[in-house]
Amino acid sequence: MTRQARNTLQLLFVVLFAYGCATAPPPEPQEIRTSALGEDVLPQNWIEGETVSTAIRNGWIATFDDPQLDALVAEALANNPDLRIAASRLDRAAAYVGVARAALYPQIGVAGQGSLKLGADLNSGLNGLVMGASWELDLWGRVRYGRDAAQESFAAVQSDYIWARHSLAAATANSWFLATETLLQKRAAAEMVEDAENLLELAKTRARVGAGDERDVAAAEASVSAYQDNLLRLSLAHENALRALEVLLGRYPGADLEPRTDLPAFPGPIPAGIPLNVLERRPDLFASERRVAEAFDRVGEAKAARLPRISLTASGGHVDSNVLELSPDFSNPFASLGAGLIAPIFLGGQLKAQVEIRNAEQRQAIDEYSSLALRALYEVESGLAAETNLGLREQVLKRNVAQNERALDLEEIAFRVGTSDMRRVLGQQLALNLAHMEFIRLQRNRLTQRVNLHLALGGSFEFVEEESEPDSSEED
Repeated sequence: MTRQARNTLQLLFVVLFAYGCATAPPPEPQEIRTSALGEDVLPQNWIEGETVSTAIRNGWIATFDDPQLDALVAEALANNPDLRIAASRLDRAAAYVGVARAALYPQIGVAGQGSLKLGADLNSGLNGLVMGASWELDLWGRVRYGRDAAQESFAAVQSDYIWARHSLAAATANSWFLATETLLQKRAAAEMVEDAENLLELAKTRARVGAGDERDVAAAEASVSAYQDNLLRLSLAHENALRALEVLLGRYPGADLEPRTDLPAFPGPIPAGIPLNVLERRPDLFASERRVAEAFDRVGEAKAARLPRISLTASGGHVDSNVLELSPDFSNPFASLGAGLIAPIFLGGQLKAQVEIRNAEQRQAIDEYSSLALRALYEVESGLAAETNLGLREQVLKRNVAQNERALDLEEIAFRVGTSDMRRVLGQQLALNLAHMEFIRLQRNRLTQRVNLHLALGGSFEFVEEESEPDSSEED
């Protein structure tokens, strides 16, 4: 073995030893939370609402006991174009991980040429096959930091996709409930128009017999117009609710979907866990954590870029010529080993500025996590407060409907015995319809609020043991 070959092998052993140095790990989730929120932001339990403090459960779609809703959610997951866009982003992020990993391995290429002497071109007489390889030794972790950043980015996009599925399921459920509510409201409005028209006919009859006057007729006509306008408004709202749901399902928005004829029963108490559970379970928060980790790796990548780069090269092959006489000391086949060094000396502060940019991006990622975490906690606290408030309001409005039904019964009895007239009966019927419409609206709001609370808590709509978190770590 020649001295040059021995020196090359010694250099190879040294750099391979140095290559085994590990990169710094990104901050743990608890470190990110502490950095973003401080030490004492999270209380031990939720402040608002009367909730079941047991662990958050998955499979919340099934709590509504609605097979039609289950089928619609499955259809939306299969056909929604926005979810397909999110899936494409996930595929792209996975490909970027492959690109980043490839930089860790040697780059190998082959070149060959064979020709006959056909003219004055000297190159036409060269024949041979050459294989070359180059490998950048990642002494300072620049390439590995880039790979780790790509893996963290993939983990973030993967969680974004999971969150998009959860959000789509919630939007489908809310649109389904809204379509049912608007149908019920539309039917109640049609009954109110009928009652108002009956009052108008009664007012006209009273005016003809002298028991009423034109003022009563004009007032009754105005009421009919107002209720007809309300019916038209609710008809349009119902059609738009159906179209919005059909778009979520990936269908043509023709308002052809058949909604339920009644709202599902409200599920029982919701297990809300503790505030820390939300930060650990919500996919959008996990995605934000991974973006903090990605920013950390980008800082390491930028710092390592300021240090020298060493590359090993190797080549070998066989070359001869029909027209050129090769040097006497050139032997076939041939092989060579080499090493190259590139060290930045002066780039006008470009590399330093790049480190400052990455540091700023890391601070931004932490601040974005802080904002998202506080918003998530707000969504849960306000959702729990609304859950309690809407439950109390439902009891009040239920009593209001019952009281109006009792008042209508009494008015009808009075009419039959001759102590009341039809105007008072129809007027009470309108009051009952209004109370019933408000009760329907509250029932739908309560169902929607329950869906939003499930989404805010981070529970999956599917029955799974635990939402899997992508593993972005890899042995160096």
